[in-house]
Amino acid sequence: MTAGQRHDAPQAKPLIEGVSARHLLADKGYDSDAIRKQALTQGITPHIPPRKNRKQPMPYDEHLYKERHKIENLFGYLKHYRRLFSRFDKSKCCFEAFLHFVAALQWLK
Repeated sequence: MTAGQRHDAPQAKPLIEGVSARHLLADKGYDSDAIRKQALTQGITPHIPPRKNRKQPMPYDEHLYKERHKIENLFGYLKHYRRLFSRFDKSKCCFEAFLHFVAALQWLK
């Protein structure tokens, strides 16, 4: 968990470390050579659209990338809970506990 004003991309490498998956779906904000390299060394195929300023655009499976809408739907669901998107909880422990509770509600649906 990082501060609200920090970008999430630096946390992507530690997040995927040790994960066994076949595909990595991420948006343009995560288009970096370091993230792609780590994913490939773990045997994960990255499907990240290239940023506009990338000199050599990297290929990705556009049809598989469209499945990312499920992730965005989950974030949309989580934003229905004001306590989460406003970060009312001051401690990391309380915030994560409520996040797990809401994720369990979504899973039980």
